[in-house]
Amino acid sequence: MVFKLFSESRRVSLFLVCSMLLVSCDRVLTPDFNTEITEVRSGEYVLDPNHASLLWKLNHLGFSTFVGRFNDFDASLDFDPQNVENSSLEVVINTSGLDINNEEFAVELRGDSWFDVEAFPQAIFRTTVFKEMIDEDTFVFEGNLTLKGVTAPVSLNIDFHGGGRNFLTRSYTVGFSATASFMRSDFGLDRFTSFGVGDQIDLEVHVEFMDAG
Repeated sequence: MVFKLFSESRRVSLFLVCSMLLVSCDRVLTPDFNTEITEVRSGEYVLDPNHASLLWKLNHLGFSTFVGRFNDFDASLDFDPQNVENSSLEVVINTSGLDINNEEFAVELRGDSWFDVEAFPQAIFRTTVFKEMIDEDTFVFEGNLTLKGVTAPVSLNIDFHGGGRNFLTRSYTVGFSATASFMRSDFGLDRFTSFGVGDQIDLEVHVEFMDAG
């Protein structure tokens, strides 16, 4: 019984030591990582394409959420952490990079009945005005989305995660996630909306930006 308690104690101690080492390693790898937005560097940032995801979702006949993504996009960020409202963002999406894990249907979606990527090879989002600060790490920008030759306003809800030097890229990096919603019919993508395929598109974005300097 004593031996069993001793073994349990050793396992707990080992777990605590390993946990502390992992935290220490994290601090060694990113020693200047900061989650306080006002402590992050200001300036021009470019997208790290190896750590960027852009997902789109819509209701599929009430049965499930259909999920797709764009694998080819770029973005530039002018970031002012002291005055977030002065920041600006531009995202350029190459629509041929559409991916739904079903290549046959992806080819159809790239065709002229849907995204028509030959005629409209890019979709572009640009922020236009700061809307509100929800809390110290969450804020909303209004912007314009241009898709299939149509430009319409879209709100982007942004969560700041932190900033610091990435030991892998050796670049100062800031990380964000963001969400947005719009009606696809506003951009001429209205097929099957009358049959129960969702009109509302929900975007989910996860990105890291590297200091352009």
